[in-house]
Amino acid sequence: MARRSRIPATKYPVERFTLDNGLRVVLTPDRSAPVIGVAVVYDVGIRSEPEGRTGFAHLFEHLMFQGSENLEKLAHFRHVQGAGGTFNGSTHLDYTDYFETLPSNALERALFLEADRMRGPRLTEENLRNQVDVVKEEIRVNVLSRPYGGFPWLTLPPVMFDTFPNAHDGYGSFDDLESATVADAEDFFRRYYACGNAVLAVSGDIDVTEATELITRHFGDVPARPAPVRPDFTEPDLTAERRTSYTDALAPLPAVAGAWRVPDPITDFAGYLPYVVLAEVLTDGDASRLVERLVQRDRSVTGLSGYLGFMGDPFDVRDPTALLLQAHLPPGGDVDKMLRTVDEELDRLATDGLTDGELARTQARMATHLLRDTDAVLGRALQMAVLEQQRGEPGLLNDLPRLVGDVTEEQVRAAAATLRPERRATIEVIPGGAR
Repeated sequence: MARRSRIPATKYPVERFTLDNGLRVVLTPDRSAPVIGVAVVYDVGIRSEPEGRTGFAHLFEHLMFQGSENLEKLAHFRHVQGAGGTFNGSTHLDYTDYFETLPSNALERALFLEADRMRGPRLTEENLRNQVDVVKEEIRVNVLSRPYGGFPWLTLPPVMFDTFPNAHDGYGSFDDLESATVADAEDFFRRYYACGNAVLAVSGDIDVTEATELITRHFGDVPARPAPVRPDFTEPDLTAERRTSYTDALAPLPAVAGAWRVPDPITDFAGYLPYVVLAEVLTDGDASRLVERLVQRDRSVTGLSGYLGFMGDPFDVRDPTALLLQAHLPPGGDVDKMLRTVDEELDRLATDGLTDGELARTQARMATHLLRDTDAVLGRALQMAVLEQQRGEPGLLNDLPRLVGDVTEEQVRAAAATLRPERRATIEVIPGGAR
């Protein structure tokens, strides 16, 4: 029996309430430093994009920074940076977030800025065309002009999935982006950027009573619109291996990524957690199973990683999702041999179990990462906002390290036994840029 890990717990306080217009609010005070994190999360992401409008969720994220009801273009930037803060936004499979880190005396400023664009961004033809060009350039830089661009988060889903929401290119095609209209943006805003479809989280140096009053003042009169009905994005699991390849003209070395479906992270969290731990057992650190075998002993790969979710987001993604393994190989590397070795190691883990201390070491590292990621007030606000939105449990943040530590060796072995070749989707990168 593997030694169990003793995992420390956090006790971040959580206050929750809902405004009359449907906006859910999460407050987590921490008076240890005069800093606040503010996050607004909307329940719309890449999976919600309509056909013919690939990349629209990300494009709309850009539009939310181009002015709002009472603020001209770039005013958001000026007001946050002028107060000594930082800001950004990001688009995910299942949500889009907007966030700021500021000195605590700028709380009202942040609330005003977020409430103003929740009332309505400036959706003009000029702003749309400008941001289409910005997104296209981002695609050129991050995908088209970069070795392994989009690998595997853009290239593997269409191998694993059959439906448009799960399989399409979340960055978007140039044709779809260029054909977007202001009317499309207005409809997207009305449908998805409703108070009832959003969560506001504030963490850090706040007084709960004062923060509640400020939030009510700034967000309470945002017109109420209900959340849209979320479609069912589920797909059946694979019953036969799917595998494809493509040539990357810029890639100097071969690469491969494989993925297996895992239990629903929302409705079967207890069944999902062992896969999160398994990915780390296999690939986290020099002592992990696959790194020791493939990188150090066999030297059949030069680098290897494993994680849950196509965007590496184990605790903020809905079903369907997957456990991914990706590797880069040396010149002339044998992808088939590498995949056979992975299957062999998974079988060995499922049959023989873990070595003494292997699970405890992995769980301790995972707890360290979880604690570090939410030590900063913004990380706490973002994670709690998503947990509230997807689960109605922002306080789960405090329990995640312990829950990871409660996963047993038997559960990890059982998870490994399900990662069979016939359930795997694989994408291979053939290098075209070796010279």
